[in-house]
Amino acid sequence: MHDFCFTIPYGMIVFCGGIIGFARKGSTTSLAGGVGTGLLLFLASYLTLNAFHKRKNSWFGIILETVCAAALTYVMGQRYTETAKFMPAGLVAGISGLMTAFYLYKIATGGNHFPAKTE
Repeated sequence: MHDFCFTIPYGMIVFCGGIIGFARKGSTTSLAGGVGTGLLLFLASYLTLNAFHKRKNSWFGIILETVCAAALTYVMGQRYTETAKFMPAGLVAGISGLMTAFYLYKIATGGNHFPAKTE
């Protein structure tokens, strides 16, 4: 599976989570963090998708995805340990941890693999 297949919905979850956090609690930190990180994830998925169409890997995009996911895992993990509230901190930390592991796997295996050309 290619990284952009998971990054697009993951970015949407983070982006929408920031907006929902702002709408429900008035948290500008949630808005900035969620929307900002969501936009960075969209940028990274755009870069990796375009590189995939050219049958190349966008290492910058894959590393950007990994850094965003790792940062969210750390920040939301810290918030979860402080508050012990599963929503939203525990959920986001869990999803982000899985995404970080997936991105590290993609880096370790050489990025996206391309199907053989059929002619």
